Amino acid sequence: MRTLPLLADGFVDLVLGSRCVGCERPGRPLCDRCRAALPVEASPRRPTPCPDGLVPPYAAGTYDGVLRALVLAHKERRVLALAAPLGELLAVAVADAAATAAGPLVLVPVPSRAATVRQRGHDPTLVMTRAAARVLGPRTVTAPLLRLRPGVIDQAGLDAAGRAANLAGSMTAPAAAVRRLARRCPRAHVVVCDDVLTTGATLREAQRALEAAGVPVLAAAVVAATRRRSAGGGSGVPALNFG
Repeated sequence: MRTLPLLADGFVDLVLGSRCVGCERPGRPLCDRCRAALPVEASPRRPTPCPDGLVPPYAAGTYDGVLRALVLAHKERRVLALAAPLGELLAVAVADAAATAAGPLVLVPVPSRAATVRQRGHDPTLVMTRAAARVLGPRTVTAPLLRLRPGVIDQAGLDAAGRAANLAGSMTAPAAAVRRLARRCPRAHVVVCDDVLTTGATLREAQRALEAAGVPVLAAAVVAATRRRSAGGGSGVPALNFG
């Protein structure tokens, strides 16, 4: 019966002025119709050009339309209710990225700049990754292992070379946190998580920092990949042991 949800949406819009980010229908930040149309399968998306050595990156869809609206509303406008559908989309990408992996999964979110987190009032990538772990079940955990070194600037407006230079050597994984994770999740498969794949520089730096700390990375997963990136890469990633 659709009457009660429609009335509830009307009440939300009256009180909060909320509208669906996809179709602008008054009510919930993501209406039932737009939520039902979200992708349920992911695919490998390698950026072009692709950073050398990047693990296979998987995306639930293309960074446009509803997916772009979801990411921006959650990240920039602090529409916190969108963490759940974004987590579901990220979980789709993780599930495909780790389809051949047996054993527990560890999701490592790409870190945000501390100043940006303070400005936004939340860490959207961490929140979204935790939501994805809940969707994937008890054998999946979130581990915010990575830290950003000082000096990293906002990536907006930078080209591929600029992003790579900005991020080179910018991340680190503290040894104490890595040891705790190794004790907690032996033989786990690690997937690096982010919201959007553009040039691949961020994911590659996160992978480098983890591997430098002795943490092998199975794959990367994102909600969406920019349209100018081409699908590619492959599956059949060998199982990696952590610990």
